[in-house]
Amino acid sequence: MTSAAHLDKSITFRGTAVESGDGEDVVVPRSAAGSARKIIHVDMDAFYASVEQRDRPELRGKPVAVGGARERGVVAAASYEARRFGVRSAMPSVTALRKCPELIFVKPRFDVYRQVSLQIRAIFAEYTPIVEPLSLDEAYLDVTENLKGISSATRIAEEIRARIRAETALTASAGVSYNKFLAKLASDHRKPDGLFVITPRMGPAFVETLEIGRFHGIGPATTAKMNRFGVRTGLDLRALSLEFLSAHFGKSGPYYYWIARGVDERPVRANRARKSLGAENTFAEDLFTFEAARDALAPIISKAWRICENARIRGRTVTLKVKYADFQQITRARTAPAGVAGEGELWELTLSLLAPLFPTRKGIRLLGVSISSLQDHGQRVAAQLSLAL
Repeated sequence: MTSAAHLDKSITFRGTAVESGDGEDVVVPRSAAGSARKIIHVDMDAFYASVEQRDRPELRGKPVAVGGARERGVVAAASYEARRFGVRSAMPSVTALRKCPELIFVKPRFDVYRQVSLQIRAIFAEYTPIVEPLSLDEAYLDVTENLKGISSATRIAEEIRARIRAETALTASAGVSYNKFLAKLASDHRKPDGLFVITPRMGPAFVETLEIGRFHGIGPATTAKMNRFGVRTGLDLRALSLEFLSAHFGKSGPYYYWIARGVDERPVRANRARKSLGAENTFAEDLFTFEAARDALAPIISKAWRICENARIRGRTVTLKVKYADFQQITRARTAPAGVAGEGELWELTLSLLAPLFPTRKGIRLLGVSISSLQDHGQRVAAQLSLAL
């Protein structure tokens, strides 16, 4: 095998290049022990909605949206039956109802979702300690050197999917590959309830036929910009030089250059303990999707509401604080005419503030939720709400 260093002198790979079918080298990342990485991406199928359909048989086979049906409500998750009508996460509830008049809204139960997520992560932990959760319903696993000594990552993925079905009565899709980028693409390839494997020799050909909008890390705004440059598929992206991509897409340029070749050297990072808990949180990894931000907000909202409950106060104005990776900070606020009556309403108001911020080109490093216009003990509780987690 030839060294991968010749591919670009500005980027160092801990990998080996193997020749693909078209003669171009493919960089296969290596583990610390020198073996090719084996990465699995597990993604639960319509997680929140599937939990509701599992627990309420009358909802099975029907279009279900988790979220608020109010005028300013937002869809947090949609069942596959609802998705067939075009209902999607982060969509305003009124829009979702126009698309699917028979849509059934159910209130989110985050305590239940978190408990099921813990069950699933316990299954992961039996195979590898190297698990990187992206949200409550998806995670990367590095099974190169797994706890069960199983040489086949595909077999591990099959076992995990079977365990999830048996222990939670839910289905999961999984992708297996030699890097994170391709593993995530693979898990999307045969959803729902699917398993797909992308080998090193398959990687470049798989990427070159893919529409650019399906690339993980390339959102609608970037897709539109690339389309203006004539880039519509992975093959089109592969034709652009590193210099061109860096000039027009900044720090993301090298990432786009290499994923067009099926190359992604990012390691799977085990979940890090949060530094704090409460009304705001700074994340170890930047958040780029609505789903990841939504899930990250759940414990923050619960903490903020517990503060109000413990102090026996209520507030009228909900403020969402967002700090991006470049440290730009914004706030969005909304006032409830009669005050926030419960944690569910706090969640709906916060979600309605979060949804319009997506898609985003910049990662989010901090989220915070505060309640103001307090009706009782305002000074004392305002100080409590300002504490970092």
